Amino acid sequence: MKCNPMWLLLLIVPGSVGAATDAGVVGHTYPVVERDIRQGMQQLAAGNYQQEQRVLWEKTGHYRPVDLYPLPRTRTDRTFRVELHHTLEHDLKDQQGRVLFGRGYSFNPLDYLRLSIGLVVLDGADPAQIRWFRKSPYYVNHRVKLLLCGGEAREVSLQLQRAVFYLGRDVAELAQLQAVPAVVVQEGRVLQVTEFALTGEENEE
Repeated sequence: MKCNPMWLLLLIVPGSVGAATDAGVVGHTYPVVERDIRQGMQQLAAGNYQQEQRVLWEKTGHYRPVDLYPLPRTRTDRTFRVELHHTLEHDLKDQQGRVLFGRGYSFNPLDYLRLSIGLVVLDGADPAQIRWFRKSPYYVNHRVKLLLCGGEAREVSLQLQRAVFYLGRDVAELAQLQAVPAVVVQEGRVLQVTEFALTGEENEE
């Protein structure tokens, strides 16, 4: 599977952002849909704060990113490793236009950085997976980042009392995720992905 870990490269090369030449488009772009801030301030000044807060709460509760990446529940325990290699399709330059890495340069981002956090990926619409997470050691470890491939992030966040994010296509393809619940950690120069089959205890209410 082809991975595109360019977002990791931005961490590797300080000052690489804002180069003098056009490096093209990396990743997805979307139109701005937020309301004009001046309009929002005017409504707040008019005494509509509680109404605005209620509308915002309702909107965020049903928000779904356009690149949400749904995954099925795994049936068997499985562990596999993912090697990250990327070849530059154009020169990477600094702010003075000097070439830092030339087109065709191949690298492993994990040679340059350490992912200090783990990723737990699950379907927030599956109660059994929520129960599994509560019983796992990752529940009390707030350095672990929780990603949802389904369900509502706001609802899961309230249930678990922790920050919750959605799983996007870029991360899913980078880690070659195929089923959930899954845990992703760095092991040396590779990513280790472990899928956990749910037991009968976790499937019971």
